[in-house]
Amino acid sequence: MNKLKYHIKVLIVLLIIMGGFSHVICAQQGMQYTQYMYDGSLINPAYAGADEALSISLLHRDQWSGLEGAPQSQTFSAHSLFKKPQLGTGLFIHRESIGVHQNIQAATNLAYHLPVGYHKTLSFGIKAGMLNVRSDYQSLQNGNPDPSVNDEIFSGTDFNAGFGFYYRSKRFEAGYSIPSIINKTINVNDSIVLDPINHNHLLFSQYHIPLGNNFILSPAFLFKYFQGTPLSYDLNFLTTYKGVLTAGVSYRKQESVDFLIRFNLSPQFQVAYAYDYPIGNVSRLAQASNEIMLRYIFKFNYDNVNSPQ
Repeated sequence: MNKLKYHIKVLIVLLIIMGGFSHVICAQQGMQYTQYMYDGSLINPAYAGADEALSISLLHRDQWSGLEGAPQSQTFSAHSLFKKPQLGTGLFIHRESIGVHQNIQAATNLAYHLPVGYHKTLSFGIKAGMLNVRSDYQSLQNGNPDPSVNDEIFSGTDFNAGFGFYYRSKRFEAGYSIPSIINKTINVNDSIVLDPINHNHLLFSQYHIPLGNNFILSPAFLFKYFQGTPLSYDLNFLTTYKGVLTAGVSYRKQESVDFLIRFNLSPQFQVAYAYDYPIGNVSRLAQASNEIMLRYIFKFNYDNVNSPQ
């Protein structure tokens, strides 16, 4: 009974904090990833600690390679688990540049993992940190400054937060998150207001199907809703061979067909690459995108691993 009371108290605290976030009116437009299924903390703070060991990920994305001013991003994610009281903590740093604009986000993740059955866990997570937005219009003026622009470089910083829910068992996982929230627009001077924020809802699910002794098929989907834009989704089909090689394809609605491959060079070290081939109207304006990911899990006993992540 004391253990049950303890779990209830922790959940109440987290729900109160999440309730406070619900009054926040704006959320970030969203970071673009193709390999989010390998490290769920990229899109959901409730995943922090789910690997039951210290996990470090480095990701570089070159959106529309070769196109001047196209988005580029780098992400660092590290998280671990404290088994008593089943708390996951993590650090998240993301940098993104688009033309003259640059966003830098630094945040910490906190997740509580509640056992709900044999090898079944329901997690609740929150994120808190800072978001800096910087625009360098000087680079556009080519020596002919616009008299209507008082400053050539604008910068603003504000508090940023997010939350999520995540369920996992040995074969199934699902999560819902609003991974980034900000409480107001950023005023960079008297005449310029940057509003890079919109509501951003993500719903992810994946199922692992053993095919004999050597293969695991992992179909998955990610639904994405950004305020003011139509509902979007990713459909993923991955196959893992002997826990060493993973390959698959993903379809991003009316945007791209993505090809993914991952090598487990050791039980701890993973190298992954994704190639996004644009389709539809996007293909007329954009070029292919490239994404590389390095991941290390400081875990040397895999007897209790719940999924082939």
